[in-house]
Amino acid sequence: MIPIRDENPTRRVPWVTLALIAANIAVFVYEFTLDPVALEAFWTQWAFVPARFTANPFSPVEMTTLFTAMFMHAGWVHIGGNMLYLWIFGNNIEDRFGPLGFSAFYLICGVIATLAQLLVAPDSTVPNLGASGAVAGVLGAYILLFPGASVVTLIPVFVFIEVARVPAYLVIGFWFILQLGSGLATLGSDVAGAGGVAWFAHIGGFVAGLLIALPAAAGERWRSRNKTRYSR
Repeated sequence: MIPIRDENPTRRVPWVTLALIAANIAVFVYEFTLDPVALEAFWTQWAFVPARFTANPFSPVEMTTLFTAMFMHAGWVHIGGNMLYLWIFGNNIEDRFGPLGFSAFYLICGVIATLAQLLVAPDSTVPNLGASGAVAGVLGAYILLFPGASVVTLIPVFVFIEVARVPAYLVIGFWFILQLGSGLATLGSDVAGAGGVAWFAHIGGFVAGLLIALPAAAGERWRSRNKTRYSR
């Protein structure tokens, strides 16, 4: 399933979401201007390298890479998928948390996502980069706060593509099951730290988003119950 938009209106312009998308695209355009050697050096310097961080976790430079890595991508599909999900689901989370709250939420989810991958592969020398962990946090919050929101989705059926409106909990739930299954399949092997997809960053970011959004969701349900009770 490939979501293309949701039908969940917002009350304000999502300036932070737009700024995050613009920042990611700007960094990617810069990467695109580099030759292969310079690009590799850029990734090595500013992406998150687990083994390097493990060796010197309190280094200001290594701590900085927890954040800079979130704005770097390895290819068109990588950035395209992340920015699509951020645009579809991020505006509603920003609307709920406010600009400052959403900024903090996004960065915290990204950091937790990176640390989750670090726990699985602390000795990996492969640079970790991408907004996937932070975006996964957005998905975790969305499925908790707007589970029944309608998401317009492309669904491949053999050689055809169907367009359907699907509840958010199915779209995001299906995505998370894929991440969880793929991540668990790498446990006990060298795959987790050998490059490719950082499955546990996705899982960690998603769980972080769920937990951070939990008080907001609980408060909303409490207010809804009280409103119903007093309106009788």
